[in-house]
Amino acid sequence: MASKHARRHVTIRQVAERAGVSAQTVSRVLNDRPDVARETRARVRRAIDEMGYAPNVIARNLSRGHSHSLGVVTAGLDLMGPSRTLNAITSQAEEEGYTLLLKELPSFDSDRVRPLLDALLANRVDGIIWAVPEVGSNRAWLADNHFPAAIPTLFLTMEPRPGLASISVDNRAGGRLATEHLLEQGYRHVGHISGPLDWWEARQRKDGWRAALAAAGIPEETRLSVEGDWSSASGAEAFVRLRAQYPEMDAIFVANDQMALGALLVASRQGLRVPEDLGMVGFDNLPESAYYRPPLSSVDHDLPRLGHLAVRELVRVIEVRQREEPPPEPVSLLLPARLLVRASSVRPHA
Repeated sequence: MASKHARRHVTIRQVAERAGVSAQTVSRVLNDRPDVARETRARVRRAIDEMGYAPNVIARNLSRGHSHSLGVVTAGLDLMGPSRTLNAITSQAEEEGYTLLLKELPSFDSDRVRPLLDALLANRVDGIIWAVPEVGSNRAWLADNHFPAAIPTLFLTMEPRPGLASISVDNRAGGRLATEHLLEQGYRHVGHISGPLDWWEARQRKDGWRAALAAAGIPEETRLSVEGDWSSASGAEAFVRLRAQYPEMDAIFVANDQMALGALLVASRQGLRVPEDLGMVGFDNLPESAYYRPPLSSVDHDLPRLGHLAVRELVRVIEVRQREEPPPEPVSLLLPARLLVRASSVRPHA
């Protein structure tokens, strides 16, 4: 049986070498992950027992000056976007061997961040992912010296700012892709249902729609767009308003798939055929959108990739700091969007 002295000095890498696997695989076994073959799991467990490995992750990491934990700040987990992003952050953090300390703001526009930041600092997290979308002035606190500059922090879904690391989807390009596709199909009166315009994402998607119209020589008018709140109910109500003020509309770009579902329902009730009388494109590519009636064309912005990249980039910066190398310059990444064409936007030609 291994002595207590030997037990304290056995590392996860030594266990991995004994078992003939990677340190990452040992971590998966320790975390009881299901994605490890039965034979591999048994071999790792045998090596752990033989070597007397007993991890004390918190004590070991704190003695080395880091906790191997990440703070994640989020809001609106009842919405599809934030919840899908958080799922990806969680899985990638586990893959990297980091635990998460989750803090949820009471609302997207909350500016009461000081107590939350103090709690993360008190728990000695190695880095912070700010996964709250930019809404209204909910980034104003950055100018109030509340930002913990000593801790690597990465922001998601916000307008790039000098000196801050951020990763966002190119919402503007996605809105333009959707609108250009409708124009290419021969539709000429393309309306827009936007998300709430205090959201940066909603403004970007509308800017993309506006840019595509301008490039096609179509002047923008106030009556060509209305605002929703991301919900299906608001999409239905917005469609009624938009058609009343823009009766010649023959196509519509809707800023998310949930609002598009409401718009599709009302269009059907009004006797409009999609795509014969009305072309439609949404945004988000919800798994259900392929099963709408008709299947909905949608802009895909790969939120899982956004969450995975956020963790990988933050861990990279953390590890550079731990090696006491010069800190890397903050990066601002814009992930590309792609259009998935389905029946709702393919106009039949005579």
